[in-house]
Amino acid sequence: MGHAKRVVLATVGGTLLLVGIALLVLPGPGLLLVLSGMVLLSRAVPSLARHVEPVRARAMKAAADSVASPWRIAGSVLTGLALIGSGLAWGLLPALPFAGWTTGASLIVSGVILFTLLVWSHRRVRAAAAISTAA
Repeated sequence: MGHAKRVVLATVGGTLLLVGIALLVLPGPGLLLVLSGMVLLSRAVPSLARHVEPVRARAMKAAADSVASPWRIAGSVLTGLALIGSGLAWGLLPALPFAGWTTGASLIVSGVILFTLLVWSHRRVRAAAAISTAA
């Protein structure tokens, strides 16, 4: 693997890992981003590959748990809406601390990531249920 490709994988993987860690405090499936970052980092640094499977097992369980009940889904949706609403407020209201579109955009992106991972988790759990019902 070329040096440039390794640097890109490490940079993207590290970014995904850090964003995933930040999303762990939300009720959504932030561990999926941690897994994505770990997978990319393990391609750049092969010695990290042994850590991927335990993270994968936890991430898949967390994804299933995050959509296990309507209350958890509702909490995740409300959190995503709050992030996007807060992002709009921080972008539009200059009186807020750290106001501006940099802060607002990061909050909006966090909300969109939360929704994306929530939909992915829901589809994955629903597909696994359909397979187990058919078997």
